[in-house]
Amino acid sequence: MDGAAIIIILAIAGVASVLLFAVKGLLDQVPDAIESAGKARDAWERFKKPELPPSAVIRSRPLPHRPSWGGTGIRRG
Repeated sequence: MDGAAIIIILAIAGVASVLLFAVKGLLDQVPDAIESAGKARDAWERFKKPELPPSAVIRSRPLPHRPSWGGTGIRRG
């Protein structure tokens, strides 16, 4: 009888520790899941928003000058 009681107590403790480990693993994933849900929501809103016509796009700064001969513009030597 004593042996059976000890085995039952150890079995219950083992099941409880496995459950706690599983719950901790799930709770560790919650912040990442919330962040990815926010990114998915933002991407969906950008997808649903109509695109502006090319004439409405304004460049914030001009493109850098590139030599017509295809070089880098850096003189060496």
